[in-house]
Amino acid sequence: MIIVTGSVVSKPECIDEMLAFALDHVRRSRTEPGCISHAVSRDVEDPRRLVFFEQWADREALQAHFTVPASRGFVKVLAAFAAEAPAMQLYEAEPIAPGGGAAFPPGSIAAALVNPAKPLR
Repeated sequence: MIIVTGSVVSKPECIDEMLAFALDHVRRSRTEPGCISHAVSRDVEDPRRLVFFEQWADREALQAHFTVPASRGFVKVLAAFAAEAPAMQLYEAEPIAPGGGAAFPPGSIAAALVNPAKPLR
């Protein structure tokens, strides 16, 4: 799985337009093959900062996403709304629990987070 994180700070006068444009992009991207999840959120400490989190099945799916004309257009419009250069990071990841491999130690905070039916003691 490929995880993409990113953020961008809007010019003060553009935040509403940027948010609407980002939501359109996220909703469209979710329909693409290989998209596991795609989200945009507002930073609670800086309401002009939008934060993106994406999960893609593999590199091929992400590369296909990058070649979609609407995705390339999104990057150009985002840059026009931005007060500073957008940031993006790519990661390769594998799930470790639940059902993806190693379990967390019983009673650990991590175990409680992935299995809330078993509360911490």
